[in-house]
Amino acid sequence: MQVSHTPAAISAAFDDPNLIAYAGLVPVMRLAERCGLARLVAEKVKLSGAKNSAGAAADVKVTSLVGGMVAGTDSIDDLDVLRHGAMPALFGGIRAPSTLGTFLRAFTHGHTLQLHAVHRRFLGALAAHTPLLPGSGEKAFIDVDSTHKRVYGRTKQGAEYGRFKGIRTLHPLLATICTPTSR
Repeated sequence: MQVSHTPAAISAAFDDPNLIAYAGLVPVMRLAERCGLARLVAEKVKLSGAKNSAGAAADVKVTSLVGGMVAGTDSIDDLDVLRHGAMPALFGGIRAPSTLGTFLRAFTHGHTLQLHAVHRRFLGALAAHTPLLPGSGEKAFIDVDSTHKRVYGRTKQGAEYGRFKGIRTLHPLLATICTPTSR
């Protein structure tokens, strides 16, 4: 069997302004809204002194980044999927990928720690709103492990020479939680 058309003659474009490619974002972002993600970011993340006012509206930018990650983006350029089709009709305050990139580049190690504070509080609110772990109200086991992630560049904030001789690494903590009934 042979294809009867040349590849150059076949194309598909989803350019209708009424299409929504990632409608599954609606319940996820609604849950993030209910758990107070934007409010927590507005309270905790302060990028004062950042160049070109990159820190303005940090809550909107972080929620745009979260929405992009849920949609499967893995680079700043891919965040443009949030502005495709009818997505702006569903979500208010979507920022351009260049704006989000400027925001991310303004982060220092201290700003990352502010975002960690948001993460801890948001995770607690998320657990309260989504009882996905049966028995967690009675007994829960938390396993916290340190890991090493190699980084490149001399100006990478928070990186240090650690366990591996001559290699700069970041040391994030990974946590796993389980209950006797969730095994």
